[in-house]
Amino acid sequence: MGRVTLGLAVGVAVVACAVAGLVVGRRVRSRRKWGRVVGVLRELEESCETTVGRLKQVVDAMAVEMHAGLASEGGSKLKMLLTFVDHLPTGSEVGTYYALDLGGTNFRVLRVQLGGRLSSILSKDVELQPIPQHLMRSTSEDLFDFIASTLKQFIEKEENGSKFSSLRTRELGFTFSFPVKQMSLCSGILLKWTKGFAIEDMVGKEVVECLRAGLTRNGLDMQVAVLVNDTVGTLALGHYHDADTVAAVIIGTGTNASYLERADAIIKCQGLLTTSGGMVVNMEWGNFWSSHLPRTPYDIDLDAESPNPNDQGFEKMISGMYLGDIVRRVILRMSQESDIFGPVSSSLLEPFILHTPFVAKMHEDDSSDLQEVARILKEKLEISEVPLKVRKLVVRICDVVTRRAARLAAAGIVGILKKIGRDGTGGISSVRGRSDIKMRRTVVAIEGALYTGYTMFREYLHEALNDILGEEIAQHVILRATEDGSGIGAALLAASHSSYSVDSVQLI
Repeated sequence: MGRVTLGLAVGVAVVACAVAGLVVGRRVRSRRKWGRVVGVLRELEESCETTVGRLKQVVDAMAVEMHAGLASEGGSKLKMLLTFVDHLPTGSEVGTYYALDLGGTNFRVLRVQLGGRLSSILSKDVELQPIPQHLMRSTSEDLFDFIASTLKQFIEKEENGSKFSSLRTRELGFTFSFPVKQMSLCSGILLKWTKGFAIEDMVGKEVVECLRAGLTRNGLDMQVAVLVNDTVGTLALGHYHDADTVAAVIIGTGTNASYLERADAIIKCQGLLTTSGGMVVNMEWGNFWSSHLPRTPYDIDLDAESPNPNDQGFEKMISGMYLGDIVRRVILRMSQESDIFGPVSSSLLEPFILHTPFVAKMHEDDSSDLQEVARILKEKLEISEVPLKVRKLVVRICDVVTRRAARLAAAGIVGILKKIGRDGTGGISSVRGRSDIKMRRTVVAIEGALYTGYTMFREYLHEALNDILGEEIAQHVILRATEDGSGIGAALLAASHSSYSVDSVQLI
């Protein structure tokens, strides 16, 4: 009996040891898996680091590239395109003006009534119209006939007996947010289509002529006063409300910036004369690049697999089109390193399936159990039953990617301010840290859902602005959100550059 008891005891002990060994083994393997994932996160944090020192290097690089782009064509990755907009709306404009805003699969028709400095914008009417898919690949005549007929219907909704329509020709501002070589204030040649358009017969054609032909075919007597892109419209709207507005930035699906430059600083066009002495420059800053930008392997892979490799490098690090896919790529790497997300789903392998608005929702999920994170992982990436600590990991990934983007955007803004001597140092050629420079009040108009709709992005951008400039200087720089600058701004520019005033831009 004693032997049996002893044998049972030994057997139980062996089983207990085996079970304990299995438990310990699982814990060890689990810790190793978690350790690998944490290692991936640490690598991401280190490669995305945006110290103040690094941001200042980006600032300097941006200012230098701006100078090079103004000096000669092709001298910089920044195009620094002339817009021929030599003065901005002041608020004193009076009358009714129209705008067409074509920048994607929708276009908008606007009518703005201006009442002078005290009255500001008396009224505005906006109509959104989808572009039929077949017209995006048809002919220029078909596209502009559709646009002109929509504009005609919009105009016919005016109140009967409008005094304006009987007094003079209606004037129109045209926002055309595709790659264009601007030839004058109201003319430009289409270089290529983007955003799903592929109308072959229009590439190389003068854009405004195509629009005018459409207006004529539809019996519309309208004067196209200006051709602009969306950043220039945003700058115009910002300046209309605040004369200290010197630059505009769009941070949404894509990103770009424009600003008011001295005409004599545009060395590549020395024959440029303006009565104001200034000129709005469209930077096309999405293509900015510098070795000081904190690039990760995820950025490199995204760029290589994009339709435009080695192009738009800055945009791919800071704009809404790409941030979601960077987050997806990090999660995929972690899934390949460990099974903490379960088996790798087919959705996780699909580029651009995770849109940046979902990143914002996960990042800003303030519930105790991060239910919004769990929902998005399940619905968008087919990752289910994720433990709370893994959801927290996802939030951290969103935070790292978003913080880097916002801080780099801030550095770009300060780069513009440095170039025009509004960063407290006196300009690109000045000695940093001079104490005799008096800082002027400076306003930058900002538009785009990434800035206006993503609270953490906006807060990180403002924080970085303070970090780079220092609080004493930063208090003089105001970032002001605008709405519908690409449309309303075009109408305002039509008013400020009305054909009923003398054209002030000349090339000699």
